[in-house]
Amino acid sequence: MGAAGSKLEKALGDQFPEGERYFGLENFGNTCYCNSVLQALYFCVPFREQLLEYYANNKSQGDAEENLLTCLADLFTQISSQKKKTGVIAPKRFVQRVKKQNELFRSYMHQDAHEFLNFLLNELVDILEKDSPATKSSPETSSPPEKLANGPKNVQENGAKKEPLVTWVHKNFQGILTNETRCLRCETVTARDETFLDLSLDIEQNSSITSCLKNFSSTETLNAEDKFFCDKCCSLQEAQKRMKIKKPPHILVIHLKRFKYIEQLGRYKKLSYRVVFPLELKLSNTVEDADLEYSLFAVVVHVGSGPNHGHYVSLVKSHNHWLFFDDENVEMIDESAVQTFFGSAQEYSSNTDHGYILFYESLANNNS
Repeated sequence: MGAAGSKLEKALGDQFPEGERYFGLENFGNTCYCNSVLQALYFCVPFREQLLEYYANNKSQGDAEENLLTCLADLFTQISSQKKKTGVIAPKRFVQRVKKQNELFRSYMHQDAHEFLNFLLNELVDILEKDSPATKSSPETSSPPEKLANGPKNVQENGAKKEPLVTWVHKNFQGILTNETRCLRCETVTARDETFLDLSLDIEQNSSITSCLKNFSSTETLNAEDKFFCDKCCSLQEAQKRMKIKKPPHILVIHLKRFKYIEQLGRYKKLSYRVVFPLELKLSNTVEDADLEYSLFAVVVHVGSGPNHGHYVSLVKSHNHWLFFDDENVEMIDESAVQTFFGSAQEYSSNTDHGYILFYESLANNNS
């Protein structure tokens, strides 16, 4: 990497961003799924800053046991505090912790980057919820514990469930979807809200993120076997349902469903479809109907023709430059190169590098 690192420094020259670090990550057998997601998260600046701030404030307590959050914060601290501007770091402790926590990632088989991202964010949320003062103080306030085991403490817990803790992970990635169902007999609309940390979108050949999002929010008619039980009519009725984004997240993570189970084959197949993802995205399927603008800052790319083998790399935008991270290697790429990762317009193509997870940052509250 020495040569590659100096090459990157030469390419950026005096445009090398002040205080920024571009480090490749060593691969431990099959950990490209992990490395590609880590790079995307590292260059999600609000997430990085809040993780490091949280860690700095909580490290001093001394009783912090090692967990996935401390290992991730250690790794990010290690990268950001390097004297050199470029190089390679071995995320050994972090990878060991991942494997210790989740047997899914223990084998040397090809892993799914989206599953890993999901696991990581949910795990961070769990740790933050356990560490929160609200959670920690409830057992202390309920002394003696025996008497209150089924008493007021439960009320507090139920209260806490109604008002879930919003962590800085939620503040970055969480959005709210609303599932609207309209009874076609009495016209009553039933709405159910659900939170999300990323959106998984079905894809079609020669499509775009905008059209995939439109399909995600398209109206579906529930009839025949799928009728809806309407509380007002007190019976099963034909209905129309649709999913809309009620509260868009600050960081919108879009997962393209490139791996599809094919019944006839009895296995998963990779869809190499060409799906255009713009550098600037207007999000229109929101409840408010106001177009929200997002800017692309990272792409996790799956390289390979099938779901059970292949490789992951990531493209990252940092200070208006695009960089290509492939485990230990980091190089500068031209913005126009991003479109080579849209997918293939033909079924069989020599290009197997396809955008898989997209990271967009809202321009509305972009203070970074």
